[in-house]
Amino acid sequence: MGKLSVVAVGMCVTLSAWAQETPADFSTQVAMSVSGEGPWYRLELPLAVQLSARQADLSDVRVFNAAGEPQAYALSRQSPSHTESRDVTPVKWFPLYAADTQENLPGVVMKTTDEGTLVEIKPASVAKPGKQVLRGWVLDASAIKAPLQQLSLDWSHEQDGFQRFSIEASNDLQHWQAWGDGQVARLSFADERVEQHDVSLPGQSARYLRLVWQGQAAPLLTSAMLASATRSSLPLPLVWSQPLAGVRLTAGEYSWQLPTGLNVERLRVELKQPNTLAPVTLLGRSDARQTWQPLSKGLLYRLTQNGKDVMQDQLQLPGQTVAELKLQVDERGGGLGSEAPALRFAVRSTQLVFLARGEPPFTLALGNGAVKAANLPLSTLIPDYSTERLNALGQATLAGEVVLKPSAVAVSPPVGADWKKLGLWAVLLLGVAALGAMAYSLLRKPQGQP
Repeated sequence: MGKLSVVAVGMCVTLSAWAQETPADFSTQVAMSVSGEGPWYRLELPLAVQLSARQADLSDVRVFNAAGEPQAYALSRQSPSHTESRDVTPVKWFPLYAADTQENLPGVVMKTTDEGTLVEIKPASVAKPGKQVLRGWVLDASAIKAPLQQLSLDWSHEQDGFQRFSIEASNDLQHWQAWGDGQVARLSFADERVEQHDVSLPGQSARYLRLVWQGQAAPLLTSAMLASATRSSLPLPLVWSQPLAGVRLTAGEYSWQLPTGLNVERLRVELKQPNTLAPVTLLGRSDARQTWQPLSKGLLYRLTQNGKDVMQDQLQLPGQTVAELKLQVDERGGGLGSEAPALRFAVRSTQLVFLARGEPPFTLALGNGAVKAANLPLSTLIPDYSTERLNALGQATLAGEVVLKPSAVAVSPPVGADWKKLGLWAVLLLGVAALGAMAYSLLRKPQGQP
């Protein structure tokens, strides 16, 4: 029976060699260059790569070396759900006054305790004659040690409308770092009240925040709260698509077909006309045979205020896989026009980490709807894996452009002979015949004959 084992092992080796994947099995190949310390390298996959894949979960992504040998790899999709703890803390606020709304931020003296708690803000010099205008607020976040994720404001009900302000952060009340702009709103529309109180922060630590209203007096605050969170790992950034054309279905209904099924997390709807106000409902589905499922609701607007556009053109999505989107617009606000607006979508960036083996150049290959996933967990690919270790890995970059295919549907094999499959079947049948002949020969031998 030893001969049978040898034959069986030989068959398995032969079949494995024939069935091994090669770059030619994939519709798209892009050369890569590597830099930094190996042998592990990480590549941030461009959105064009994800759109070229034939499988929404990127199961058909591979890496090959110069000899066409596959490389061990992992996919990293860190999401915002990796939050370890989240706290919402009410904070104190202190007013900033100036002579008029056009004046730069006034000079002030700020006093703190030994622990850093803000106790007083007063002008650095005698105020100029004239009416003093409230320009902004300083928030005391000295008691919060975790990174700041979100700011929530409430203000006097006599001051409805949009509130737009700049956000700055400091640890010493002397040096301030810009954290971007914030916008909150309280609106009434079509017998409904729309209120937006929350502003996203960059996830950094700071002891003080300074809010300065732009071109208008600041409202009287009634509440200020800061949400802080400690994360096991920060989420990868979002990557945005190019504008996608849609079609108008009926009055107030528009649809868009995505290049493939994608885990969309955010949408941006193009609002061409000023003074557009549109309550909308977004629906999606992953297949034309499925029923539409609600994904998001919101108020899109582009309004002129103090000579500037105030814009809200984005919708937040749950991140589930969708291939088709439909937007329903309440046309009591005037609608979005007779043509479907252009749409941009955003998905979470994905990093590919591979273990370089063999000689470069390395090739990224994708575009095969039939292959199964071959990626490993990061902790398996990198035995001593940690977030710090991941950030210190060598870098890989694409050395060429990814050519998008016109269809993301797997191409059916051509009608006719598939010589690779025929060869595999021939080897298999010959092996089975050989095994049968050997077994028959052994059974025919008389008892006791060697």
